[in-house]
Amino acid sequence: MQQAIIGFHLDDENHWVADLACGHGQHVRHNPPWQNRPWVMTEQGRTEKLGVRLECKKCEEHGLI
Repeated sequence: MQQAIIGFHLDDENHWVADLACGHGQHVRHNPPWQNRPWVMTEQGRTEKLGVRLECKKCEEHGLI
């Protein structure tokens, strides 16, 4: 189920997590070459992604779709 990004926070290991409208979080790491998300490294980049919808795997796992 797709959920909108409503914010971001750093986890205990300083990895960025997208806060989703459903209340769940999803890591959005920039870890080239496997995950190429340079936008997550700047405040402007993160701000531009607010409202973008991501698949929430936790909602799918819990049958909330």
